[in-house]
Amino acid sequence: MPARAETKPFDGVQLSVLMEGHPTTDAIQKMLPEFKAATGIDVALEVVPEQDITAKILLEFSSKSGRYDVVQNNIIYIPGLLASKSIVPLDETLAKHTNYFDKADFVPGYFNTNVVDGKTYGLPVYGESTFVMYRKDLFQQYEIGEPKSFDDIAAAAKTISEKTDKKVAGITMRGQQGIQGVYVWAAYLWGYGGSFLDKQGKSALATPQGVAGLEAFTKVLKDYGPVGVANFGWEENRLLFTQGKAAITLDATVNGAYNEDPAASSVVGKVGYVPVPMQSTAPKGGSSSLAVHSLYVSADSQHQEAATVFAAWATAKEQQLKSMETDPNSGVTSLSALNGTVFTKKYGAFKDAMVAAINHGNPQYLPTIPQANETINNTGIAVSKALAGSSSAADALKEADKANDAALAR
Repeated sequence: MPARAETKPFDGVQLSVLMEGHPTTDAIQKMLPEFKAATGIDVALEVVPEQDITAKILLEFSSKSGRYDVVQNNIIYIPGLLASKSIVPLDETLAKHTNYFDKADFVPGYFNTNVVDGKTYGLPVYGESTFVMYRKDLFQQYEIGEPKSFDDIAAAAKTISEKTDKKVAGITMRGQQGIQGVYVWAAYLWGYGGSFLDKQGKSALATPQGVAGLEAFTKVLKDYGPVGVANFGWEENRLLFTQGKAAITLDATVNGAYNEDPAASSVVGKVGYVPVPMQSTAPKGGSSSLAVHSLYVSADSQHQEAATVFAAWATAKEQQLKSMETDPNSGVTSLSALNGTVFTKKYGAFKDAMVAAINHGNPQYLPTIPQANETINNTGIAVSKALAGSSSAADALKEADKANDAALAR
């Protein structure tokens, strides 16, 4: 049970929290008055786009400003945050506040990504994988089978683009430079048998597999994608698909919640969900992501215990269950929420595909190394150059390998 309001153990404490724009964040923001009533903690929540949050965190942590008590970020950045001693383990405080923290309720695959050398450094606030979403009605209309390969996706995109005189884009994906485009293109990198790094830890993008993956990604978007796709991030991509203006998309499993939300979508009940293909049989990794975004407590926070309590409260099953009632949040990390009747009722159309994607998700889908931010930025430049046609896929990836190896050597 939550702490009783009258106890308010941290009455008067003020926390500064940085989170990314996401349905989970929207839901938490709505519930902050409840948290203050229970604990006395006043939370100033700052929300920024995902593509901006890492640079902002690294700037504040490197200056030791103490500006943020709690930050949210992708688990791929944990090695770098630990190397710079920017975040602290939470176990001791969590053990004192079991009214909010129940380890057994977290999806194990999500929780365990935050544990390093037996210590818990973050609490998963949302998790996701990736899958292919396609318009079942259009596929039926044009007698197209369920897409099971990247070739199938390209052929279906071509057919629908041509049959509709491009009134419906054959496919839409994120093309925006940086983590947005890299996150989706990574499905092609791994799916074609490539990887970010080789066994020696060197950048390995410009392999035949990596080049083939980038050529396929850029060709299908240039030939059958929407106008302006090179600037599409998660939101632009999601909106185009839910407005019925694209036949296929490959994106995060959280998008399913928007597809099936009558208040936000014109394609409710018309979408099919299938795994991201593996074009190659090479056992490199997996073409579906295992993306976990967690809350971390700053080493420079003056209120580390209160900050940990907030992180535990924000990720507790009670709040996760409520979040599904107020926002299209299918990225819950609580087993109680994921297996509950509300989730099945709202998201049953894609639950099985989502769970399968998570279970087969690749935790190295993006490079989990201290230099993750630089590596992703360099790779993003290569993807953007290839998509713009200013460089061949091979030359762009060679440039990225050179820049990445320089970063890895530092």
